[in-house]
Amino acid sequence: MKVDRQVLANVVAAGKHLFYQFENDLFVHVHLGRYGSFRLGPVPSPPARGLVRMRIVNDKATLDLNGPTQCRVIDTVDRDQVLARLGPDPLAGGLAADVWQNVASSKQPIGALLLDQVVIAGIGNIFRAEALFEIGMNPETRGCDLDRKSFDRLWRVLVRMLRTGVKHDQIIAVTAKEAGKPLEKLDKHQRLRIYGKTTCMRCAGPVAVVKMAARKLYVCHHCQA
Repeated sequence: MKVDRQVLANVVAAGKHLFYQFENDLFVHVHLGRYGSFRLGPVPSPPARGLVRMRIVNDKATLDLNGPTQCRVIDTVDRDQVLARLGPDPLAGGLAADVWQNVASSKQPIGALLLDQVVIAGIGNIFRAEALFEIGMNPETRGCDLDRKSFDRLWRVLVRMLRTGVKHDQIIAVTAKEAGKPLEKLDKHQRLRIYGKTTCMRCAGPVAVVKMAARKLYVCHHCQA
């Protein structure tokens, strides 16, 4: 392998993409997708479990990667091509004004635009559902029909949720005030408001599941009319 026994120099995230840079100036480009996961193990390294796509080892631990959508060795040119296809990343200094230009010029529904990595990088299916629910936005609203004030509110919610996720290493939509206890004490059923739910926490009505951008989207048609 081109990076076998090379020293890992840096790791950079861009949206949903990870770039592991090695000392020979090659990268391993990783996109976890829906099923990718890392497993931390001891040293000496244990036998591989399942199909391990990448293993990183130092004198303290073994890190295995299983099930990613993407795992390939690339050079700087390839990395730059991937980055050029991504929209602004809210966690990496992306600007609301740049995303707004992408949204306001589109006739696609906002529920689809949020998953379009060319429009905005890093938003996944759970964040999409939770952010739209928090501000009561109908996911069918076309980007070109949104006003800037509504978009700015959506942007602030997305940035807060992403930063909270990084801080706690969990996708958390609710606030500590809303939950009534510190976020780190929430169990997995208390972290989200609408995703995976059958009943709306606000109006007690049914939560609908619609398909948008080839993914299931949870929505309350009453609260997001």
